[in-house]
Amino acid sequence: MAGVQSDPHFFEGTEKLLEVWFESTNGDDSFDLRHIERLDWEHLLRIVRCEIISKSSSDDMDAYVLSESSMFITQKRFILKTCGRTTLLLAMEPLIRLVQEKCGDHKVADVFYSRKKFAKPEQQHKIHRTFEDEVHHLDQLFKNGAAYTLGKINKDCWHLYMLEDVPGVKDPDQTIELLMWDMCPEKMKIFTKEISENGSEATKKSGIIDIIPGLQIDDFLFDPCGYSMNGILPGGYYITIHITPEPHCSYVSFESNVPQESYYDLVHKVLGCFNPGKFLMTVFSNKISIAKESHKHFEDLYRLKGYKRKDHQFCAFQNYNLTYTMQSMDEQIMTVDGWADGRCLSVNGWAVDVQSMEGRCQTGNRWTGKTQLLDGQMTGRE
Repeated sequence: MAGVQSDPHFFEGTEKLLEVWFESTNGDDSFDLRHIERLDWEHLLRIVRCEIISKSSSDDMDAYVLSESSMFITQKRFILKTCGRTTLLLAMEPLIRLVQEKCGDHKVADVFYSRKKFAKPEQQHKIHRTFEDEVHHLDQLFKNGAAYTLGKINKDCWHLYMLEDVPGVKDPDQTIELLMWDMCPEKMKIFTKEISENGSEATKKSGIIDIIPGLQIDDFLFDPCGYSMNGILPGGYYITIHITPEPHCSYVSFESNVPQESYYDLVHKVLGCFNPGKFLMTVFSNKISIAKESHKHFEDLYRLKGYKRKDHQFCAFQNYNLTYTMQSMDEQIMTVDGWADGRCLSVNGWAVDVQSMEGRCQTGNRWTGKTQLLDGQMTGRE
């Protein structure tokens, strides 16, 4: 992704994600966040340290690709997702003032702020350096906030801040996130100018275009590397994908609010596109969503194909159910243009001991332990 970092060799792909639901306090049906003009959003984003690259719209949503991730605006919902060293939470109070000024009397119906643990928190602005700092800032604005951490706090984990004792969102609401890292280098090369000319080409080559059919896609390929896309559907539904392809800090995020009773097939499609070494998944759904029991489809499946589960937690909040799972690629299962389900894999008829392989998707003129892959053919070490 684009952005200026203090370390030119590192980019923090992990995003900060803010979702705010508003309601009119006087029952005014004309209340609509989309009445706020683009220039006002640009002023707000300057506080966050990012800017608008492009916009796509449907009858239900305005979607913006940003220099650091994405923003989505519907009648009552504001979503801002930013990576790098952005200062997302500094925009919280100005956002509330902006909505009051442009849309009239309102109340905040619900707030959700979440992120994965940063790879290098010391590079963040002081407001985002620790989750405790973020919670302190939000608690100054909301007296009924609740903060949670899921996963191992001394390793990879996921933070969540939300409101409690509120009526909550009155519409069916659901969000699935897949946060992936230790990415397959060959897959990541697609998201560089060396391999793809533009965002559209990267979307097609990677298979992103086939994840959910019928999307109105707005994609962008950064120079020399990095990728962002928004895909929108009627009804205010979206997917968004952001990719940091550099090998030493590779990261991919997938997010969608498309309602499904089970997300199992969707998760398999996304993993198939990117082959991450590790991933963290959250499914967040309120009690009137068709996804409210989607957690049951993951509880009985200890292993997604090719992965081993490290953590799995389920939370039942006042208005929402939350599933959290963290998985890593099974060390006994490697891939070369596909999955291998055992101690050995087969490539063009060659049987290969996976213990001799150095990586999970190596191709080209590269030595891999006792064997070499040459244009897809296996040869012995001479």
